[in-house]
Amino acid sequence: MKSSSSLFRLALIAGLLAQAPAFAAEPAKSAAAKPIATINGVVIPQGAYDVLLARAKAQGATESPQLTNELRGRLIQAELLSQAAKKKNLDKKSDVALQLDIARQQILASAYVSEFIQANPVTDEAARAEYDRLVAQAGGKEYKSRHILVKEEKEAQEIIERLKMGEKLEKLATLSLDPGSKDKGGELGWNVPGAFVESFGKALAGLTPGTYTQTPVQTQFGYHVIQLDEVRDLKAPPFEETKQQILQRLQAQKIDEHIQSLAKAAKIN
Repeated sequence: MKSSSSLFRLALIAGLLAQAPAFAAEPAKSAAAKPIATINGVVIPQGAYDVLLARAKAQGATESPQLTNELRGRLIQAELLSQAAKKKNLDKKSDVALQLDIARQQILASAYVSEFIQANPVTDEAARAEYDRLVAQAGGKEYKSRHILVKEEKEAQEIIERLKMGEKLEKLATLSLDPGSKDKGGELGWNVPGAFVESFGKALAGLTPGTYTQTPVQTQFGYHVIQLDEVRDLKAPPFEETKQQILQRLQAQKIDEHIQSLAKAAKIN
């Protein structure tokens, strides 16, 4: 239930991060290395193979003769198809040229992100500090809740009135605009209040088990009716189990901040 614009930015960054390790892991090869193949006079350089191999390794593959043959075959097939496309002047078509420009842009962006990550790493100390902050913010309790999201405040108030008349939120949840919970009786599972936007989390923390909000709760998504089912002591996972996830999130935040600084310095019309 984070800000949609923030989620969109972080999703874009996640895509760049997913590609970045291939560039970071690319091994240095001699310029005189033997080409992978020559097709109709066009040389497929060793460097092209190195990039594919680094990407495969980043995804968990192990270098082997079978992998070498597969990657070589993939490069040859791509070159054959590329040459066939050029013979038909497909690279001159406006939509194809645009896609080529977009692919080049994404590759450059990924390379830039890779270099930024290497130059601005997130330290273990920073990850530990963030872990401690999150544990303290959780307040030692987690909440199992349900909600119904509607567009208008009047709709939310009508749902509250129906709850007062004895209807169950689980049944009324089919009215919700939240596709992730409407078919599950509005259930949101176990969370700490800080996992939600501020107004939602504050309202949730103010409830006692078995009660629901007496007035609609407004967020940027609409109006919510929230019901608290259970509360239990929070058992935070050990730092080592969450360290990698925290490192990745802090890394994404650092990249996001850098992108925002680039945007502020740029002329965007």
